[in-house]
Amino acid sequence: MDGKITRDTAYEYGKLFAHQKQLPKLPVPDLQHTLTKYIESLEPILTKDEFNQAKHKVEEFGKSKQAHELQQRLKARAAEPERASWLEEWWNELSYMGYRDPVIPYVSYHYCFNDDLKCTRPAERAAKLLSGAIEFRQQVVDGSLEPEMLKDKALCSHSYKYMFNACRIPRIPSDYCRTVSYQGNEHIVVVRNAQFFSFSFKRDGRVLSVQEMEDTVQRIVEAADSEAAVPVGILTADSRDSWTETRRLLAQIPENAQVLEAIESSAFILVMESGKPVTREEFSHTVWHGDGRSRWFDKPCQFVVCDNARAGFCGEHSMMDGTPTLRLVEHVIAHSLHLPPSDVAPKSNVVFSKLTFHTPPQIVNAVKRAQSFFAAGVAKQHLRVLNFNAFGKEGIKRLKCSPDAFVQMAIQLAYVRLHGRPKPTYEASMTRKFLHGRTETCRSVTRESALWCRAMDDPSASASIRIKLLRDAMAKHTQLVREAVEGQGVDRHLLGLRMLVRRGEQMPRIFEDHSYSYSSHWFISTSQISSENFTSYGWSEVTPKGYGVAYNIRSHSLLVHIACMRNEHGLNSDYFAQYFETAACDMRMLLSGPTV
Repeated sequence: MDGKITRDTAYEYGKLFAHQKQLPKLPVPDLQHTLTKYIESLEPILTKDEFNQAKHKVEEFGKSKQAHELQQRLKARAAEPERASWLEEWWNELSYMGYRDPVIPYVSYHYCFNDDLKCTRPAERAAKLLSGAIEFRQQVVDGSLEPEMLKDKALCSHSYKYMFNACRIPRIPSDYCRTVSYQGNEHIVVVRNAQFFSFSFKRDGRVLSVQEMEDTVQRIVEAADSEAAVPVGILTADSRDSWTETRRLLAQIPENAQVLEAIESSAFILVMESGKPVTREEFSHTVWHGDGRSRWFDKPCQFVVCDNARAGFCGEHSMMDGTPTLRLVEHVIAHSLHLPPSDVAPKSNVVFSKLTFHTPPQIVNAVKRAQSFFAAGVAKQHLRVLNFNAFGKEGIKRLKCSPDAFVQMAIQLAYVRLHGRPKPTYEASMTRKFLHGRTETCRSVTRESALWCRAMDDPSASASIRIKLLRDAMAKHTQLVREAVEGQGVDRHLLGLRMLVRRGEQMPRIFEDHSYSYSSHWFISTSQISSENFTSYGWSEVTPKGYGVAYNIRSHSLLVHIACMRNEHGLNSDYFAQYFETAACDMRMLLSGPTV
């Protein structure tokens, strides 16, 4: 199954990869600068005694010979000519490939698209989206896609190599991403009613027309709805170790090995969901995971179309962060909206194949276990999608605020009011200005943000004091984001130092101290995009004790997707949404009112 050319060793060519050799490598931050920032990040989240103890251990580490030895090892690793990034291997392994919990809901993310009011037939909506995705794929294949830019600097395009014709493969102790040659793998897999189908999007050297694809998808839907099948796709929602073993059993049967090959080598997947979601929460659940039966969650790109023609995208996170897939779906949506409406597609004779799994009792039992496991995991997810219409990016800018910093402070105030005190908060900051860069952590809780949150509910604090503290907190946050984008964060650097402690060496006390694990236990995990094309965008919490808060800063509104577990920790996404709404309105009133 792995005999085809992989893109790991393929030559990078065209506009998309033209700047790769000129990109700087991820820097190794100055040791003392990182330790100083780390100490600062601990103060607002620890008690005074805890902070003093932690500070002593950090300062002790900073003065030690071991710290400087570890720093030199990290610099030596970063300087290795053949290594694109000192962080990449560790990050991919620890955060993704070595992660053994199921990818859904804990690794995957989703975008829910705005409705296309001119497109009411699900097969037509699907065909239009397919047309745009195929066009975008071709630009990646031939390298004609322009690289993304940050001001006048190109961003790294490495992750585009894992967008199409790729698949995460389960393996113990660590998964891997399989890529195959673009040539000879020009087919799409369609999933409906727990059944898999495949068709080539090219015919006689040309890409199929939208009408041809609509008719093909419609015939696939009719075929799928005429019979039932064992929902083998649910196995990709199992724990990674269980899925590894079940996939091994599947692949031992020649017919199944061929089906696995077709799915894993496909350009991407189209899911034709039978549901008709109405509310934003129903829509998010449907696009994100549905009932798990008609999915292959290991594929990096799954387009989802519902029976009421609502549509979205589900992404597997391992090798790509959100910015490349955001660009993909923005292109797909724009392309589909520019296509003319059509009557019912004429009949075509495009051939499709049904991909039939052979399911002996051992596989059926594994499917039943995976279904129960999936249902229990998804049932724990408490989801709320807040459509905050009072104001958006333009209104925040009129208050002379950074939109991202404003929303981050609203998140902090909401959490403090709901749960009583600030807790460690993560904001993903993109580091793709560096070769093979992905993300760095911005630690959103600062001394400034904590002081401001306290003042907001302190009757003795004047409006002018609150305004000053808020602007100080937003300025500090903007500074931290800017530094994170430059590779000057805290968390990745400390990880690198810790990873270079060799077997037999004493682990530095800084890493064994409670404050180290606590301060990187993300009670609030956040990330943002800016798009007018979505009704929702989100993912799960990263700890049973926390929230996942994904926000979309639109011109005149804010979309906030809040997820947490239903468990003994008393979290509530509905309450968080209400507190966020109140916090944002309080902030606007404060900044636009009299300063007395």
